[in-house]
Amino acid sequence: MISRRLLRIKAVKALYAHLKSESDSLMASEKTLVASIDKTYDLYVQMLSLIVEVAHYAEQRQEIAKQKKMPTFEDLNPNRKFVDNAVVRLIENGDAVNDYTESHKLSWSNYPELIKTLYLQLEQSEYYQRYMSSEERSFKEDLALVTEFYTRELEESEMLEEVLDEQSILWNDDLGFALTLVVRTLSNLRASHTDVKLLPKFKSEEDLEFVKELFAKAAVNYNANVELIEKFTRNWDVERIAFMDIVIMATAIAELTSFASIPVKVTLDEYIEIAKYYSTASSGTFINGVLDKVVSTLNQEGKIVKSGRGLI
Repeated sequence: MISRRLLRIKAVKALYAHLKSESDSLMASEKTLVASIDKTYDLYVQMLSLIVEVAHYAEQRQEIAKQKKMPTFEDLNPNRKFVDNAVVRLIENGDAVNDYTESHKLSWSNYPELIKTLYLQLEQSEYYQRYMSSEERSFKEDLALVTEFYTRELEESEMLEEVLDEQSILWNDDLGFALTLVVRTLSNLRASHTDVKLLPKFKSEEDLEFVKELFAKAAVNYNANVELIEKFTRNWDVERIAFMDIVIMATAIAELTSFASIPVKVTLDEYIEIAKYYSTASSGTFINGVLDKVVSTLNQEGKIVKSGRGLI
């Protein structure tokens, strides 16, 4: 499931791109926003299929070794533990991942060097070597290996990052989120399962409407929100404030004033964390200070109205 944190990030990025492009079409920018969310889900499913390609490559190496003029005993009797990994086979033989990748035209077929590199990297790891030398044969052990592959080998892979950039410009910064979804999916697997159950795209039907409304409110009220921000940054050279900081704060104000069911603290915490990652090193502290003053002013003016259990 795509989290509200990621949806907020998508809204911030969409607003940033919309403003930089000087586009007059909110509808076109919203369409790009929704496409970006869809592509994140595509990336999740495609990453789930990656381990299958790595296992296929391992099997191909074993078959090639058997064809040597003078094969060794090991060449003729390879250790197939990884190739026959039950979790890999479950992903490979189930309909969920295959149907999705086929219908959305997702594939690793044009990137054999990436698959080779990831396999060699995996083969050299201590956890893989322990797995291959262990006499145990269990779904639990197979699952642990696949989970470690996704948590250890991919997020820092420069080659994988380059491949993803080549496949879609909408995948910038989405790998970590996609891998989180993959690991969550793996944790739900059981030996009795006959297919992989993909996570739903959204936790709630309201999530898509939330991000579309958030983007629209932030875009329509951008100038007014910037004027409010400037009241509390008068001692700063406005031109030296990172543009991303302004976009993040303007989006946060849109959420504070437009979504009665979201607590103020949740909104503030979310955008401060987003600023730490997507703007400058000092942005989190700076934005926290400005937004605290903004909230105080908006409360006094009655522009922040919260409703629901536990909301003030």
